[in-house]
Amino acid sequence: MSGNSTKDHIIIIGLNHRTAPVEIREKLAFAKKEVDPLNLFLQVPVIREVLFLSTCNRVEIILVTRNPEAAPSMIKEVWGKANHVEVNLFDQHLYYFYNQEAVRHIFKVASGLDSLVLGEPQILGQLKDAYRQAAERRATGVILNRLLHKTFSVAKRIRSETGIGSHAVSVSYAAVELAKKIFGELRGKQAMLIGAGEMAELAAQHLLSHGVENLVVANRTLSRAIELAKHFKGEAISLDELEDYLLKVDIVISSTGAPHYIIDKNQVKKLMRPRKMRPLFFIDIAVPRDIDPAVNDIENVFVYDIDDLKTVIEENLAFRRKEAIKAERIIEEEVIKFTNWLEQLEIYPTIVALRQKAEEIRKKELEKTLSHLKTKLSDEDREAIEILTKSLVNKLLHDPIIYLKNRYHKDGQLVVDFTRKIFNLDGDRPLEIKHPPVYLPENEKEKSKKH
Repeated sequence: MSGNSTKDHIIIIGLNHRTAPVEIREKLAFAKKEVDPLNLFLQVPVIREVLFLSTCNRVEIILVTRNPEAAPSMIKEVWGKANHVEVNLFDQHLYYFYNQEAVRHIFKVASGLDSLVLGEPQILGQLKDAYRQAAERRATGVILNRLLHKTFSVAKRIRSETGIGSHAVSVSYAAVELAKKIFGELRGKQAMLIGAGEMAELAAQHLLSHGVENLVVANRTLSRAIELAKHFKGEAISLDELEDYLLKVDIVISSTGAPHYIIDKNQVKKLMRPRKMRPLFFIDIAVPRDIDPAVNDIENVFVYDIDDLKTVIEENLAFRRKEAIKAERIIEEEVIKFTNWLEQLEIYPTIVALRQKAEEIRKKELEKTLSHLKTKLSDEDREAIEILTKSLVNKLLHDPIIYLKNRYHKDGQLVVDFTRKIFNLDGDRPLEIKHPPVYLPENEKEKSKKH
């Protein structure tokens, strides 16, 4: 890589959950709202375009520069100073991706292949938000606009052509997936939350988002139950009312800190007749367990504990890893396509200049020739000659342009410079066009001498 040039380089500088602890990541996330990272980085002279991505698991700067050697150190200095962090405290945690590797990296990030949870979809929404902010500030240009739009289409293609996002890999979501297998449709079902653990809350959120109609919250401390029920627009009850509500609900998520079972086999067995044997699904994510495993022996009652859910998650992760191989293949295809576009962007001004020069010469020569003709051409004849000369120019330029495109992959700027010199596209030598004499019949020559 060279210093200042006319070639644009894509660079990604960042750190994530694998390269840096959370205390380092959070220091570089621009938590102080008065500092706008986009405005800050746009003030760095060598930066032409920039996008800033900050999530709980990663902080990245995606930029376009024509000075790839100076840009990283300038970015780090500004980044550290704005967040009151010495560069030597975070430098060792940074990763750098240039050009093709940068394109590959952002495709992987958007597709969930670089996430803490393989295939998680949240990062795509976060990346879209970051791009929206950058585009609104006019911090992006031709290259990042094209890159981000391509990134979103690649992520969409991977979602539709692979199973990378299917098969639940979180405890709370795995619980909901199991409930869907049992009931088929969760719309209109009633659920109960026993205890107020974080995973139970997440499972409740997933259940409600999948159509569960009502949520009952039971907790030893009634005030906490009321607070949580209000959050979910549900109903709060005490643990003493459990049996009455077990008659009504279809799904129970339990996560108390009780040292013993809070629901046993006999309790549930006597409820099934008044329930008319309607299926009852227990998700026990407490350690130690809240629900007696023997409850599972009752007909139409299903009990899953944390180990069952983890087994499901491991199986699902294995499936996602297999699908990730397909996703990697799609990414490689798309990286090649984008790299080709980027390379053609570098040679595009030369191709345009070549065509413009050829067109100028064509027009000048055609007008000169037509002006010497003694017979006025019809509009049809004139159009036919226009088409002929344009066709000749296109055919003559076809091979040089194809050569330029193909050789650029190997020789880069060298072949561009050579093309510009051989066709004198930069005007460093005067263009001389010597017009051949117009041959006229003998009698016409005599007339022209008299004039």
